Amino acid sequence: MSRTGSGELSRMRSRLAIALSRLVCRMPPNVLVSIVRAIGRGAEPATDELAARARAVICDLSRRCAGEGCVQLSIAVVFLCRMYGSVPDWRTGFSFSPFVAHAWVEVGGRPIGESPEVSDYFVAHAVNAVSGGVRTGERS
Repeated sequence: MSRTGSGELSRMRSRLAIALSRLVCRMPPNVLVSIVRAIGRGAEPATDELAARARAVICDLSRRCAGEGCVQLSIAVVFLCRMYGSVPDWRTGFSFSPFVAHAWVEVGGRPIGESPEVSDYFVAHAVNAVSGGVRTGERS
């Protein structure tokens, strides 16, 4: 992925994205949404490739993000993509049966690196990071 560089600089950016996301994911939801909106100002929409590669790198470097840390992972992906000039859309949502809460990123309405069930989740927060638009309470 030429846009994301390689080597130590890329690893440093990835680790910074993970550290920043660790701080941000502990904030109240309304603050978290505002931060995700602010990250996207002036950015281009992310490509599927960039978002998928960012997600893979974050998961490789952080056991928490690769496991149960979906909020931290999704925010780290937004941060890392932004470091390369673009951002994916960010979502939080849940399913009722069984109850599962989740956070993820999308590009062009397609969840990146997620199971197909995510498309059926009720969306609690949807941030189009480029336009800054926020939607709440709808079906994915």
